[in-house]
Formats: sequence, structure tokens, C-alpha cells
Amino acid sequence: MSEKVISDYNGYDYKKIFWEDADREYEDQADRMAIRKLLPKRMEKFADIGGGYGRLANEYLKRAHKVYLFDYSKSELKQAKEIYGDKIETKAGDIYELPFKDEELDGLMMVRVTHHLEHMDKAMAELYRVLKPGGVAVIEVANKRTLPKMARFITGKSKVNPFDKKVANYKEISAGGFYNYHPKYVEDIFNKVGFKREKVLSVSNFRSKALKKVFKTNNLVKMEDTAQQILAPIRFAPSIYYKLRKPVK
Repeated sequence: MSEKVISDYNGYDYKKIFWEDADREYEDQADRMAIRKLLPKRMEKFADIGGGYGRLANEYLKRAHKVYLFDYSKSELKQAKEIYGDKIETKAGDIYELPFKDEELDGLMMVRVTHHLEHMDKAMAELYRVLKPGGVAVIEVANKRTLPKMARFITGKSKVNPFDKKVANYKEISAGGFYNYHPKYVEDIFNKVGFKREKVLSVSNFRSKALKKVFKTNNLVKMEDTAQQILAPIRFAPSIYYKLRKPVK
């Protein structure tokens, strides 16, 4: 392994504990909505990077001839195999040394992973390496520049400045590291690595317990559908989705 592992989900039932036992139906639907808008409709080889048990697999299985599910957690990948069988091929390993050949994939996505990445630049370079020229990467980034974080900083409740480009590491959430990124920081990395940015979406715009109680999930999802595109230029949602393309040489 080339880098320190930030988060090890081996033995943790992510599917049940984080998704099924918690009130995260809205967040799940928001992710799916964004993926459907950004992923190509037809791909030969596709990989879900950090895809865990395959929560989002139904959004890409019909779009690709060959599907790989990559994750560090072998227990998550075992669960994925139990759910999807031969529809996917699982690969375990280190995101900083992906088990794919140079320019092997037509498409890939990485959702709810960046908050575990201490070395965003190295991870992005690996994604770029394994993608074919002309291939598409859909990347979700955990955003430090959200409205609640701005409010906490302005009122003195947080020392983390959401307005600067410095990476935020919330050790109170995870002792090993829980990272949030300023949009300009990650966009500079995309540019440096070589990716061309094609589309941006603002996702999970209404991620709030209070809003869920008032509006209910179905109504929030309807609002989300419109907000993802309209609010994209502001980039203050908890999740910012990017559609990136590797240029053809």
C-alpha cells in the first residue's frame, strides 16, 4: 500500500447501519439523481471506485458492458457479490495504486469517498491514469464551503474557515481524518492532473433534519431535482458532483 488508509470499513455493516437504519433516503435519491444526469449512457468498461457494497449499482449496470466494483473493504465487496453476483467483478485494493491498467476504463465514478482522502491529488492522478482518452469520470466531492459551515465560522462556533482553499480535516468526526475541500481547491487539482470539466451539479442541497421533518423526503427530492443545476454555480451544497473528461490525445 502506498499511503495510509484513512478509513477501513472491513467488518462494518455500512449498508444497514449508515443507510437502512438512518434517515438517509433523501441523500440516496439525490446521489442517484445526479449520477443519472452525468454518467454516459453507454460504456464498455466501467468502475465504481470506493463503491462499497454497490449501493448505486443499479444506476450504472445497464450502461456498461463490463462493471468493476473497487473498494478497500473486502467485507463490503463480499456483500456486493451476494447482491449482484456475476453482474459485477469486484476488486480490492488501495485507491492510490488502483488495480487497473493504464487507459483501461471508458468510465468511472467515485461517490462519498473524497472525505477519506488525505492525498486528493494522488488519487485524482490514479483515476486519470486508468481512464481512456475521451473517457468520463463522475466525482463527488465533500464540500467545506456550505452555508451551515459559513454560519458556524462567522458566529465563532467553528475555527474552520470555509472561505479559504485550505483542506479542512474534521478530527472530531474521525480521529484518522475526515476531509472537506473547497471547490476551487479540487478544481485546481482537476486542471493540474489534466481533466476537462464538462458539468457541475450541486447535490444534497436540503440535507437537514429540520427540513426533512417539514417537507418530507418526496417533496425534498422534487426540489432537489431543480436545485442541482440552478445552484451549481454557487457550489455551497454538501456534495459537489463533477463530470470530467480525459482529453483525446
